[in-house]
Amino acid sequence: MDHVKALAIKGAMTLPILYLILGLGYGISIINVVIFTAILGAISYILGDLYALPKWTNMKATVADLVLTFIVVWLVGIMITGLQAGTMAGAAAITAAVIATGEHFFHFYILRKELGLNKHFKASHTH
Repeated sequence: MDHVKALAIKGAMTLPILYLILGLGYGISIINVVIFTAILGAISYILGDLYALPKWTNMKATVADLVLTFIVVWLVGIMITGLQAGTMAGAAAITAAVIATGEHFFHFYILRKELGLNKHFKASHTH
């Protein structure tokens, strides 16, 4: 249940940001913004929040989220929006910077709740 709550918080943070930047700023449809939110949320939660964050510092995990967000938004954007690669790269850069800022603070929640994969690894190997 903690993961569901964390994903809901992440979605509530990500969706408005993506809508403001991609929807209003670049004319991407709300349906595509929701698709971006789901894809980015799933990938960044697993790779960034559950895997990287417990192994690295918050700052390193935030930088990893910045890079991951840029790549996901850029590549998915090219595939589903019809925008040119250069235009999508600009949108991805802006999006990545704003999302990474939010992720930095979201990481405090993840750490406090001990949701990372290391928690499960440690628990299963200490007995």
